[in-house]
Amino acid sequence: MSYERLDAWIDAHFDEQVRLLQELVRVPTDTPPGDNAPHAERTAELLAAIGWNAEKHPVPAERVHACGLRSITNLIVRRRYGDGGRTIALNAHGDVVPPGEGWTHDPYGGEIESGRLYGRASAVSKSDFTTYIHAVRALEAVSHAVGEPLAGGVELHFTYDEEFGGELGPGWLLGQGLTKPDLLIAAGFSYQVVVAHNGCLQMEVTVHGQMAHAAIPDTGVDALQGAVAILEALYRQNTLYRQVRSQVPGITHPYLNVGRIEGGTNTNVVPGKVVLKLDRRMIPEENPVEVEADIRRVIAEAAARCPGIRVEIKRLLLAEAWKPSAGNAELVAALQRHGEAVFGEPIPTSGTPLYTDVRLYGAAGVPAAIYGAGPRTVFDSNAKRADEHVVLEDLRRATQVVARTLYDLLR
Repeated sequence: MSYERLDAWIDAHFDEQVRLLQELVRVPTDTPPGDNAPHAERTAELLAAIGWNAEKHPVPAERVHACGLRSITNLIVRRRYGDGGRTIALNAHGDVVPPGEGWTHDPYGGEIESGRLYGRASAVSKSDFTTYIHAVRALEAVSHAVGEPLAGGVELHFTYDEEFGGELGPGWLLGQGLTKPDLLIAAGFSYQVVVAHNGCLQMEVTVHGQMAHAAIPDTGVDALQGAVAILEALYRQNTLYRQVRSQVPGITHPYLNVGRIEGGTNTNVVPGKVVLKLDRRMIPEENPVEVEADIRRVIAEAAARCPGIRVEIKRLLLAEAWKPSAGNAELVAALQRHGEAVFGEPIPTSGTPLYTDVRLYGAAGVPAAIYGAGPRTVFDSNAKRADEHVVLEDLRRATQVVARTLYDLLR
């Protein structure tokens, strides 16, 4: 089998791959509300049309509802080849944040313009549903055509909980003993192989005061003033984080963001409660327990300076960092080698400030790399912004890189 045969099969079936991506984009998976089982059902139907069986693994409703979501069904497609060899998992997530405002294309239309396919999740990461499906199809078709056997097998993991931490996606599949692959490739970007990522701590801070009429504010305790004091303390801390530097290329320093603030009842009422939701990104060198303790200390000290203010702190998410490992060296080298051959430029390794589901595979002892269809940076794709898109040529070439890599690892 030659790499050129794999490339040619992907080229010949690329229109089919693009239509598949359009079908996947047209089924919304906005999370919240997280009613994602219908997308899994549609994906299973599309896989059945090419003769593949997708195992459906629904997460119990009580677990899903406890996370504030509506439905999750994860999929596993198992493709077994010859005896021996390794099992390589390919994971992409279908859930995505709601589209928001400012779109010039239908976020669920899968519209194509100037060589780009637009739609929510077109880049992150429904594109890699198709990258991985067509890479495996190319591998099997060419192997059969030339009579060259493969060893080991491939598993496709299509999951639906990445936006809420992955515990009901890959975390569920791994925790239930439904899979234990030897290697993992997870959805990513074509111009780099990601080998580490940040951790993330998300917290909800409820600031309690005492409501009062705005005409007699001294009879109450202004929760918003307490919240402002806490915000000022957190942002001072954020400035200090810039002095802490990571040694992982692509990752800079820790940082903190307050992404949501809500509270008060009316314009003429002293607010009795304000809720802040914060996101603290942790570099791989940090200890999550120490990070959380420090955040709680900063909040408590700021609140103590505001008479009458009481604070409740709730952890929403703790996603640990994924640290560099030597166990993925062969996989990383293959992706870099074929990436350079297909794209015509060196493909570097780096860390990413994102957090991903890959940390869950890493915690289970599965060596991994992040690689798939996409731009040079998250920003370039408009992921999580209006007019998210994938450049179709990036999709084609990333599929070729993955197919070549699988061939190297399974022959």
